[in-house]
Amino acid sequence: MAVQADPVLQFISAPVVQPLSQSAPVAAAESPVSANQAVADEDVADGDGPESLAELVSDHDQPDALTRELECLAGAIYFEAKGESLAGQLAVGRVIVARTKSGRFPTSYCGVVYQPSQFSFIRGRAMPSINRTSRYWRSAVAIAQIADAGSWRSPVEGALFFHAARVSPNWRLTRIARVDNHVFYR
Repeated sequence: MAVQADPVLQFISAPVVQPLSQSAPVAAAESPVSANQAVADEDVADGDGPESLAELVSDHDQPDALTRELECLAGAIYFEAKGESLAGQLAVGRVIVARTKSGRFPTSYCGVVYQPSQFSFIRGRAMPSINRTSRYWRSAVAIAQIADAGSWRSPVEGALFFHAARVSPNWRLTRIARVDNHVFYR
């Protein structure tokens, strides 16, 4: 009798890029946006702008103080996506920015972040304390500034909603994309 060994599982932490089928064209609204695609066409044409989101983040100086609004935006990015890629962090930030401009949500970043039942990290109308010396906070601050200025295009521009990929809320919304651990919708 032959003994069959169980296969050895190996876990690799790396982004997976799945090629699109040539037979299924992607609608313009659903086409993926490169994490390295700049919003400002003139920067791309002139070659003056950064070549990657990582370069843009590293070029941002850490301000001595943030406005209350940028503090709320950076805090939301920090708690929602601090362990994700810069594109994932920007996607979360751009949803908050889009909500303020939509007419369907409060018109301030703090209003959106503190709106009841929107963000699970908000407890009792308060944000938990933040380690402001961490690289995660520095990244969240830079991404908040970039999201606020609209200086880099997010892969989910136009999204107003997102949820963690581990849950399935049965929303009847148009799914735009999954970026890291979040799924984004219009």
